[in-house]
Amino acid sequence: MRILILSDIHSNLVALEAVLSAAGSFNALWCLGDTIGYGPQPNECVELMRQHAQIAITGNHDLASLGKIDLHDFNPDARKANIWNGSQLKEENRAWLDPLPPSIHVDRQFLVTHGSPREPIWEYLLMPDQAVANFEFFPNQVCFMGHSHVQLGFRMRSGSEHAERFLPDTGRTLELNSSTRYFINPGSVGQPRDQDPRAAYAMLDTANNSIRFHRVAYDVTATQRQMRECGLPVALIRRLEYGI
Repeated sequence: MRILILSDIHSNLVALEAVLSAAGSFNALWCLGDTIGYGPQPNECVELMRQHAQIAITGNHDLASLGKIDLHDFNPDARKANIWNGSQLKEENRAWLDPLPPSIHVDRQFLVTHGSPREPIWEYLLMPDQAVANFEFFPNQVCFMGHSHVQLGFRMRSGSEHAERFLPDTGRTLELNSSTRYFINPGSVGQPRDQDPRAAYAMLDTANNSIRFHRVAYDVTATQRQMRECGLPVALIRRLEYGI
């Protein structure tokens, strides 16, 4: 089974459509949260996730756009974008987003969470010591997470007290070793922050127990034009071209 792993779409339909086109055929899609927020097309992105996602969780920007967490926890630009995103949502899309949890135990092997197992909404899992601490909070072999907008992974071998961080090259395939546990971040579809503006995603192949990391270029200027037309903050518009 080929499972498309997406996170942090952030209402960027142009990027999302580029990813869906580049991914080719897949049997399932797992969405790791922040489908909306920041970008210009929240309804269209939610509708594609309603169509394709077998598993979907919520993120902090989803919750903020829905008015379920305090908007003062966000910087002024993010706050403005979340208020705008929430105001645009159709009722059926709001109803789909509203009950989504921040993490799901898919099965004995896989956990999906937005931030981290110990803090599913807010923790940016970026450092090896964080990974070591978070392995204590779940029993599964692999945790897929988003939130940081950085395509990366951590692995810790059985019996080790240390986790190794790795930044995968585009097209790299990671073979899952049965004696190793993993954190995998597929990166952000709609707003990468690892100095690479291309949309990021990953493909899990359960037949050979592997994960392949991908990047795909999309028309950044089209998304920027849409954001300007919606009156979204200039800093959010500019950052897309730099991947920051």
